Amino acid sequence: METKIISKYFGQKDSASLDFYLSHNGYENARKALTTMTPSQVTEEVKLSGLRGRGGAGFPAGVKWGFLPKDTGKPVYLCVNADESEPGTFKDRYIMEDDPHLLLEGIIISSYAINCHKAFIYIRGEYHFPYKVLEKAIAEAYAKGFLGKDLFGTGYELDVVLHRGAGAYICGEETALLESLEGKKGQPRIKPPFPAVEGLFRCPTIVNNVATIASVPWIIEHGGAEYAKFGTPKSAGTFIFSISGHVNKPGIYEVPLGMPLMDFINDLAGGVKDGKKLKAVVPGGSSTPVLTAEECKTVNLDYESMMEHKTMLGSGAIIVMDEDTCMVDALLNLMHFYAHESCGQCSPCREGVDWMHRTVKAIHAGKAAEKDLQTVLDMADNMEGKTICVFSAAAAMPARSYINKFRQEFIDHVKNGGCHFPKVSYLAD
Repeated sequence: METKIISKYFGQKDSASLDFYLSHNGYENARKALTTMTPSQVTEEVKLSGLRGRGGAGFPAGVKWGFLPKDTGKPVYLCVNADESEPGTFKDRYIMEDDPHLLLEGIIISSYAINCHKAFIYIRGEYHFPYKVLEKAIAEAYAKGFLGKDLFGTGYELDVVLHRGAGAYICGEETALLESLEGKKGQPRIKPPFPAVEGLFRCPTIVNNVATIASVPWIIEHGGAEYAKFGTPKSAGTFIFSISGHVNKPGIYEVPLGMPLMDFINDLAGGVKDGKKLKAVVPGGSSTPVLTAEECKTVNLDYESMMEHKTMLGSGAIIVMDEDTCMVDALLNLMHFYAHESCGQCSPCREGVDWMHRTVKAIHAGKAAEKDLQTVLDMADNMEGKTICVFSAAAAMPARSYINKFRQEFIDHVKNGGCHFPKVSYLAD
């Protein structure tokens, strides 16, 4: 069942206000960290917790902090990735809207741990309301002395800058985010060097997701060992999952990692809508390989189980599809998104996703041949791993899984002159 650590106060009246946060022990964990712990002790607690990045890659947060070089003479920056643009994902939005001071307290503690004195929150351009909520929360924090100079009388200084993106999905990739933050075109950088060595303004930089940073105050309050008791040995803690699609109770649910996927769908999300049969599930956002209904019976919501099933936990965005879903239709919608959002920097991606979109569109319309299924698979192979960032893989992996797992459905479209499923409204012309 649900275990609310980050989402504890979601939906409560005035939960976004500073007064509410202070009445619930707000900023006391930041005070504890800054006045009773050294930066290295904070980092060690986060390492001990087993907290992994909640944005998609799942890299251990404390280990990432430890990659920062020592004594470079350059400032260190923290960048909070709030560019939540993965289709199906909406967990970070709730954190920013319902408990913005939790995020700010996490930023204070994390910045202290890495010796950062200027942190940035890079927020998705379309998130106007969360932006306004965060803007107010930051102003409240400055007014109370939780941001600025001499935090908690320790002499430690921290400024937080809230920066709006301009609506590019690619800026969720950490180096494209840094390019955009510097005022450049949002395109990924070649790595190495990694941001921890040379990031924002060519200085050491840590980029963490909103949910990752928001987990830090609880870890400081209760200890890393207590946090690690939730979940599994390799997937510690709780995770806020977004679930949408054909379920009776879509929304967000925070549970310990390791919960069986079908228990999550049936017990928390109310099961498949209208009593229909389950057909497929996207387990971690649009870029993750799809699971069949049969595979869903044995997969758990953790990194290792997803890997065993040749998919990924990703951003925790679960998309449920019932028996009436056209999988060709679903893939076409997905390919349209990726063709539109490619930054165009690498030719395998720039040309590949567009041709994949066109080919799947022809299959959907019944204007392709069966051999074109292999064409899409060949394009996927020629794109994945051959570009600067993983965007091409984000398009290739689901395309490959949809065709391989639901091949007969694609063949039927070719042989029957198009789609015979009920028409849906999301498809682009």
